[in-house]
Amino acid sequence: MNKKDIRKYRKRLIHWYTQNQRKLPWRQTDDPYRIWVSEVMLQQTRVDTVIPYYLRFVQRFPDLPALARADLQEVLKTWEGMGYYARARNLHRGTREIVNKHNGVFPEDVKAFRALPGVGDYISAAVFSIAFNRPHGAVDGNVKRVLARLLMLDAPVNKSSSNKTFRYEAEKLLDRDQPGIYNQALMELGALVCTPRHPDCAGCPLRTFCRACAKSKVDIYPHRLKRRPVPEYHIAAGVVCKNGRVLITRRRLEGLLGGLWEFPGGKVGPNEQPQSACVREIKEEVDLNIEVAGFLTRIKHVYTHFRIVMDVYHCRYVSGRVRLNGPVDHRWIKLKDIDRYPFPKANHKFIPLLKEEELAS
Repeated sequence: MNKKDIRKYRKRLIHWYTQNQRKLPWRQTDDPYRIWVSEVMLQQTRVDTVIPYYLRFVQRFPDLPALARADLQEVLKTWEGMGYYARARNLHRGTREIVNKHNGVFPEDVKAFRALPGVGDYISAAVFSIAFNRPHGAVDGNVKRVLARLLMLDAPVNKSSSNKTFRYEAEKLLDRDQPGIYNQALMELGALVCTPRHPDCAGCPLRTFCRACAKSKVDIYPHRLKRRPVPEYHIAAGVVCKNGRVLITRRRLEGLLGGLWEFPGGKVGPNEQPQSACVREIKEEVDLNIEVAGFLTRIKHVYTHFRIVMDVYHCRYVSGRVRLNGPVDHRWIKLKDIDRYPFPKANHKFIPLLKEEELAS
């Protein structure tokens, strides 16, 4: 597009946005902390899912110092169920760094903000354009899809080396006078009109600028690299009972589901029975001798890069004292207290059964 067309493009996009934007709670504030929280939550998570979590989170931690003061377990419990828990851990660490290094004042230098845990190109551009009206082009999945169709970009949207291409094009088209409104408008267009499937090209304010639309090639953009098949793992977990209490363990902070609590267990080996795997894994993980007392249920759960089938067993404590090999903490708890602890969603799929059994006993 030439400069004249770019001006028209920006004007139409922003006009469309002012008429059609959704009334979302984080759009009612210019507080950089709350905008930061919303952008972190919106990574990998749908808007409709985020709204109640966001409202609950900012009610519990209304400002940056409140989140920095909070215990990580409280933060994870408030985040519980939304997944991608590294986001919550990094957000918590980031607020503490601001308190320690910036006297609790949100940094107005984008490089200082970019240096915080979990803050990448997208988060820094989104927060600084929306909260401070700084001219940074924000490129998320919605923006990539719109730009790929608008400009017929062949760069695969799911290839990391393509990010430079999309950021370059986003910066060229950015309305530098009102970057926050522009970025939100482009993201909103991708969410509501230029959708992955069945885009509303007839109702798109940018259709006269869209190269893919002009050539009837919208359906082949954006390009994606084919992903490898998602592996599936068979897991055996045990609800170990001792004197009316059950054993839970806490995962290391690093890695998947870091800091959350779970029932001990692990992968079933080749040609291994899940009951035997349960006994073996609990011995290896917490050094307890147990016996399987009965089958509770089988659950299935999908993560980003793999899925699991988990067989869950009632287990009786036989002997030994907990010594941890993997987890960083453990508790023997009564089931009535289980809601105090943050658990992965896979565990939440069978915790209600445990509660029901206890009520029935």
